[in-house]
Amino acid sequence: MSHVNQAPSAVVMVRPHHFTSNPQTMLDNAFQSECLAPNQSEQAYSEVTNAVKLLKNEGVKVHLFEDEQTQTPDSVFPNNWFSTHQSGELIIYPMFVENRRLEYRKDIIDFLTDHYKVTVVTDYAHLVKENSFLEGTGSLVLDHQHKLAYAAKSKRTTQSVVNTVCNFLALKPVIFNAYDEQGTAVYHTNVLMCVATEFVMVGLNMVPSEERKALVTHFLQSHHEVIDLSLDQINQFCGNAIELQGNNGRILALSQTAFNALTTAQIAAIQKTAKLVPLPIPTIESAGGSVRCMIAGVHLQNK
Repeated sequence: MSHVNQAPSAVVMVRPHHFTSNPQTMLDNAFQSECLAPNQSEQAYSEVTNAVKLLKNEGVKVHLFEDEQTQTPDSVFPNNWFSTHQSGELIIYPMFVENRRLEYRKDIIDFLTDHYKVTVVTDYAHLVKENSFLEGTGSLVLDHQHKLAYAAKSKRTTQSVVNTVCNFLALKPVIFNAYDEQGTAVYHTNVLMCVATEFVMVGLNMVPSEERKALVTHFLQSHHEVIDLSLDQINQFCGNAIELQGNNGRILALSQTAFNALTTAQIAAIQKTAKLVPLPIPTIESAGGSVRCMIAGVHLQNK
């Protein structure tokens, strides 16, 4: 095992001032619902405020940025437009939906470059001109320790871009199909699975049986305990969790919705190596993303 950490101790989060369920993503995000609450902006704002407080209580360093724009309804999900890596890379991604391309923020990149060892910023955003997309750690679920990148095929996850990025980061791509009950491709890999240091949470029955075995083999080769999630649990965002490093060991940040949907046996399996930290974010979940989407991990080394 290398000293590479799967669980980052610092994260970037964005607090939206004009949150709404994005009409442009409604077409292919089956997890989304029309959020009709009249005060959804205030609710989303306070959900982020509370989530930040709960993470800080655990000793996670949260770099919080405000979003006061009105044209970026999904800005609360920064994990899609950039990712950071221990070797000093910062990657910017080509986003599928037009209004999500407005989420790129130079101030966030500059902040990270000022405070952490960033050796190179690689910008793949121009690939949208070729109709090629990859939505950060939404599309790629990374096993940093074993240099693997899990990717479920979808409109937002173009195979050639997966290969380009993996090549650049020296990661091995593990590309597979995953479908919901309706036979629709799962729009982001990170709603389907979460890789932690010692376990993987994954909706195996969404992966076609002929591909499932290969996937499980990867998990077992990397010595992960496999926690299988049902379709219903995936729909409650149980797969959209992220392991972080707190003051007193590792934590698994997930939504209250997801936490409530886990079985006692699953909770016990997670608790062997990570403390569960549920964050109540019902308004934000109506936009089709959950805790993992809200957190961009900082894997860079401190300056």
